[in-house]
Amino acid sequence: MLHNRTMQSHPLVYLDNAATTFPKPDCVTAEMNKCIREYCGNPGRSGHVLSLRASEKIYECRQTLAAFFGSDKPENVVFTLNTTYALNLAIKSLYTPGAHVLISNMEHNSVYRPVWELQARGEATYDTFNVLQPTDRILAELRAKVTPKTKMLVMLHASNLCGKVFPIREIGSFCRKHGILFIVDAAQSAGIIEIDMKRCSIDALCAPAHKGLYGPQGLGFVIFGDTQPVRTVIEGGNGINSLSAAMDGELPERFEGGTMPTPAIAALDASVRFIRDVGVRKINAHETALAAELCRLLSRIPGSILRGTRLPETGIVLYENANVSVNRIAEGLNARDICTRGGFHCCPLGHAALRTGKEGAIRISMGYYNTIRDIDAVADAIGEICKK
Repeated sequence: MLHNRTMQSHPLVYLDNAATTFPKPDCVTAEMNKCIREYCGNPGRSGHVLSLRASEKIYECRQTLAAFFGSDKPENVVFTLNTTYALNLAIKSLYTPGAHVLISNMEHNSVYRPVWELQARGEATYDTFNVLQPTDRILAELRAKVTPKTKMLVMLHASNLCGKVFPIREIGSFCRKHGILFIVDAAQSAGIIEIDMKRCSIDALCAPAHKGLYGPQGLGFVIFGDTQPVRTVIEGGNGINSLSAAMDGELPERFEGGTMPTPAIAALDASVRFIRDVGVRKINAHETALAAELCRLLSRIPGSILRGTRLPETGIVLYENANVSVNRIAEGLNARDICTRGGFHCCPLGHAALRTGKEGAIRISMGYYNTIRDIDAVADAIGEICKK
């Protein structure tokens, strides 16, 4: 519970970490401020000391990210605005025209909409597969749905709705065996679950700075594997061969048009080092323990419905109550300055798969800085709301 931050008359309880983690580690804000004060030149555009220092910091962050996610190619780290942009870049730069694409039935709109749009334009087709089943059945369904035109599989590593984690290592191995490109949305797993791109046969890993990595908003990235992206998504100035009309260069600059957000990248470098020092397993153990306790407390409330799993593998719990509307619960929590998120969470496929109601559900998501007092507070509040 963040007792030093109050809204109205209540201590603020922040449990919306799946949307963005809050607060951030002190080292993250310190490095961002340091960059703005001391070396925030325009990277890759000039030969003066501030431009060079900014370029050095950006490359340092590429190295940090590559090492953290099991890649030996820092030059394959491409910075983007967010995970949505990263996924669009990965999908649209790697797909083969006329290809068949597979996505899971739990995908966020950042995967669903780009693939749907490619099909609507007649540039590709897609099918979904059920990821809410044992691994052997997932693989059996994939074998049944793969065609000679299947060239890409895109899926999330961990659900943004409930505390489920999906078997990307086994699915990645399947893709490698069948010559299918494997793109992973790590928006809810980066910094929370250990990821090794090589072991999981990942061709493109997409993630944000501002969620489990505890960096700033407005920054994401995609790390490409051995397969080189073909098409650019945007074109513009990148400091390379300015006289050419074409977007020249190789990875990463060919896919990074415009001025880079150096302060945000510097902060991300600091945040990943923070996560590395604390330990991903320690963070996951803390968050899942809080989520499990919350499930236990909520299950005592009459009418409670816990969607997805009662044994969370991440710090996310998805809640409904048969006797009280989602909107009423959300409004009651907001009035008590308990920050959660109600609705459909940009994930209509997942809500359909989990069979939530017409108002969606309440998502309660833990972070590293939450405590058992926060869990008690939200459980007590929901209990009070559902009595009225």
